[in-house]
Amino acid sequence: MTFGEKVKEARLLKNLSQTELAAITGISERSLYTYEQLNTLPRKSNIKKLADALSVSVSYLVDDEEADKQKNIKNEDFLDTVKDKFGYKGAKEAKDVLDRAGALFAGGDLDDDAKEIFMQSLMQVYISSKKEASEKFSRKKKTKPPIDESV
Repeated sequence: MTFGEKVKEARLLKNLSQTELAAITGISERSLYTYEQLNTLPRKSNIKKLADALSVSVSYLVDDEEADKQKNIKNEDFLDTVKDKFGYKGAKEAKDVLDRAGALFAGGDLDDDAKEIFMQSLMQVYISSKKEASEKFSRKKKTKPPIDESV
């Protein structure tokens, strides 16, 4: 069953219209329509709102395949940003950092929201640290001392 089918099924089981679900969640009716009919995957915050309103778990709404797809898109956007700012070497380094950080969660007790917060924070810290280091340690153009013409 797709994400959209799960949302629609849970909504109907609670006897809610799209209009009523929109009022409860603060998500527009148009967005709800695209989730249900076109099977678009919303932002994580909207998935959480839907799960709460429909009394289902986030993991029920988003199966592993779709969650991995969403995570990979965020990672790809992050790596593209790093590549634009710091080149291929910076992007490779950032990918290594993400891979190593992801390994920390193997068999851990953190829920998906906590993992997501950690990874987003790691990405922000990486970019700001890399930017600060490049500004601090970049080669500065050497200028010749002024010539004293009074001699």
